[in-house]
Amino acid sequence: MNNIKQHIEKLREELRQHNYNYYVLDHATISDYEFDIKLKELQELEAKHPEFFDANSPSQRVGGEVTKNFETIVHEHRMYSLDNSYSKEDLLDWEKRIKKIVDDDIQYTCELKYDGASISLTYENGILVRAVTRGDGFQGDNVTANVKTIKSVPLLLKGDFPPKFDIRGEIVLPFEGFNRMNEERIEIGEEPYRNPRNTASGSLKLQDSAEVAKRPLECLLYSLTGNNLDIETQFESLEKARQWGFKVPKAAKLTHSIDEVIDFVDYWNEKRHTLPYETDGVVIKVNDLQQQEELGYTAKAPRWAMAYKFKAEQVSTRLNSITYQVGRTGAITPVANLEPVELAGTTVKRASLHNADQIEKLDIRVGDEVYVEKGGEIIPKILGVDLTKRPIDSESTKYITNCPECFTELVREEGEAQHYCPNYNGCKPQIIGRIQHFISRKAMDIEGLGGETVALLVNEGLIANYSDLYELTKEQVIPLERMAEKSADNLINGIEASKAIPFERVLYALGVRYVGETVAKKLAKHYKSIDALAKASEDDLLNVDEIGKKIAKSVSTFFSSLENIIMINRLKQFGVQLELSAEALFGQTDKLKGDVIVVTGVFETISRNELKRLIEDNGGKVSGSISSKTSYIVAGNNMGPSKKIKAESLGIIIINEYEFLQKIK
Repeated sequence: MNNIKQHIEKLREELRQHNYNYYVLDHATISDYEFDIKLKELQELEAKHPEFFDANSPSQRVGGEVTKNFETIVHEHRMYSLDNSYSKEDLLDWEKRIKKIVDDDIQYTCELKYDGASISLTYENGILVRAVTRGDGFQGDNVTANVKTIKSVPLLLKGDFPPKFDIRGEIVLPFEGFNRMNEERIEIGEEPYRNPRNTASGSLKLQDSAEVAKRPLECLLYSLTGNNLDIETQFESLEKARQWGFKVPKAAKLTHSIDEVIDFVDYWNEKRHTLPYETDGVVIKVNDLQQQEELGYTAKAPRWAMAYKFKAEQVSTRLNSITYQVGRTGAITPVANLEPVELAGTTVKRASLHNADQIEKLDIRVGDEVYVEKGGEIIPKILGVDLTKRPIDSESTKYITNCPECFTELVREEGEAQHYCPNYNGCKPQIIGRIQHFISRKAMDIEGLGGETVALLVNEGLIANYSDLYELTKEQVIPLERMAEKSADNLINGIEASKAIPFERVLYALGVRYVGETVAKKLAKHYKSIDALAKASEDDLLNVDEIGKKIAKSVSTFFSSLENIIMINRLKQFGVQLELSAEALFGQTDKLKGDVIVVTGVFETISRNELKRLIEDNGGKVSGSISSKTSYIVAGNNMGPSKKIKAESLGIIIINEYEFLQKIK
């Protein structure tokens, strides 16, 4: 029996190595036929000896697991978006910004930006335990069963890997495999797939993993994240990942100046069409991980990385009509309805015209032949008009004066680009849009309730605002279209569960204009309850860190509305969280109120992020750069020399982490 077990393990190890050679190194050491013979032998032995089953055996890559519902998983480490640049000037401006924060010389790692479906893989003790889609960056779908079928994703690692880490990458469909799939579809009389990216993304959500296994997907990895990884640079992390068994593109290059970065961009802008995968740009990252930590993040993206997007594909087509959409804030967006045209692998029928000024600037008219491109390869936009093809009887576009939904006269405030419908409580798209925002994932995250159901509830007269949701009954919703008993239960239970959502997310959910996630957190932390925030004047609000006139006026206007106050009082009665919990308030003080503190260097007893959190929890403000407004600097080891000189020239005190912790006790 031991001999059989050893033979099975030997076959598994051989097949893993051949798999790695073929799918990662692109260097096959045996023929496909020989590989298949060995795999068949392993499958037969495993079938006869189920006691030696191993979920990570190469035989398991054929799939067969069926997933009806994909579980939502919260990312342990958030998956941020990247800021985009479209010119070399953008890259130079980015370098200027980061050099204001980082003193030392900066090296950059340049990597190609592959156009696929983002994925996060979690490994524990060298074993793949989880694969999660990007989702909204905070949480995504568990697609482990499907990802395990992708041959270039190692199920077991080799070498000196950390005990636990996440690795991020892109699931892509090479052109060759994509074309082969389409040939097969055409042959059986089915519609061909539109483009590799969407097909790769859709593959991850197929319910039967055996179907995913049939698709020639690949996984290209580019980013390690976790604690105590013992890695100092981005380029080193790519080399390490390659040694552990991951498919890491070899095009990545370490550069020593922004000029070398631009050379890399220019080279691949010309050569990208020779690659086997779709690419839409280059990602440039500050190479040193300590410098990355010092640069930190904005609300949406790391400051230490930038995506340079290659020039988008352009086409021309006819503008058939202009229609107008009403958003949840009442903002009117003009939409160009186009003669359908193929662009970057998709059929484009509509494009945003943004506002009245844009229409006037382009002098765009119905019947014009217009130039269209995909901005950042995603959102179609109109660049201009081919005046040589303009009809003789063409008439200038007159922007609408009344709301297309409720016919209220539109308003346009001074300094605003868009027109607005002021009928806040009577314009149906605004009502539906606000409730859809209220239930969204980053807000109240009400499971079982989608945007279409919200529109149905409003149109049926069951709700008129988001506070009405909490009075819905199962009996009211069951008669709705496509609503079965289980769906009705899920909807009512989801609404009930949302009462536990913390105050800062409820504040974001209310849909106050200009109050996004970050601003909602700031206001919740400062005022601690909806009652205190409602009483704040514009001047009071302006004293809150990072709250400007536009936000202050919007918040004040929201709470001056009697209808909004009535809604908030109803939410209170239903038990929605409208003040910070005791847990959220724990450890918060005003000890550092008014202090502007710069954090720099490497710390021994505390992480930089934890240090920043302590500053904010105690009422202080963290600043990325030294100025006359800086109260003091908390410095660890390796503080940059230019920072030290600047601090001394301004007479700013420098303290260490121990002195800071003593200060807040």
